[in-house]
Amino acid sequence: MLGYPGIAAMMGIGCACIPLPSELVMLFSGSLVSDGHFNFHVAALIGSLGSVLGSVVAYYAGMVGGRPFLEKYGRFVLIKRHDMDKADRLFSKHGEAVVFFGRLVPVVRAYISFPAGISRMNFTRFLIYTFIGSMAWCYGLTYLGMKLGDHWRSILVYFHKADAVIIAFLVLAIAVYLYHHLKPEKASAESA
Repeated sequence: MLGYPGIAAMMGIGCACIPLPSELVMLFSGSLVSDGHFNFHVAALIGSLGSVLGSVVAYYAGMVGGRPFLEKYGRFVLIKRHDMDKADRLFSKHGEAVVFFGRLVPVVRAYISFPAGISRMNFTRFLIYTFIGSMAWCYGLTYLGMKLGDHWRSILVYFHKADAVIIAFLVLAIAVYLYHHLKPEKASAESA
């Protein structure tokens, strides 16, 4: 057992663009709360702080290297400057909501910090909403794991189903994106 540092490390890894399922970490931590190995509030808070630390790493990776990388190589994955400008506007207007709700969605929560960094979302607001969203996620999963006790694995099937739905939605979104980026543009000069 890795204890509280293990919770922080695994949650940090899971929020630094490395898909380590936080559901697994926090549900198991909750089951250890029911066994008396962990304190409920400490486990959830440590998970939240680990999430924030991993998110900061991903944010800075996006801020420092993300935009230059995409400006140089983005065309190979069909990302144009226009797309980055749209993302900048989204994070400028709705960054708090995007980050907060992104923390509550499996799969998305592992990656949301990187585009926030690329868009240079206000770092203080990023931290606040990352922490609030992470706390809601970690407290909820720890509580669920605590209530399920030794049966905590039984709920993982529902998370896997949710992951499948989210991945299907992301594949559909990528297909729509590709459709709009690969179709020939109409000549605007001819229509004028």
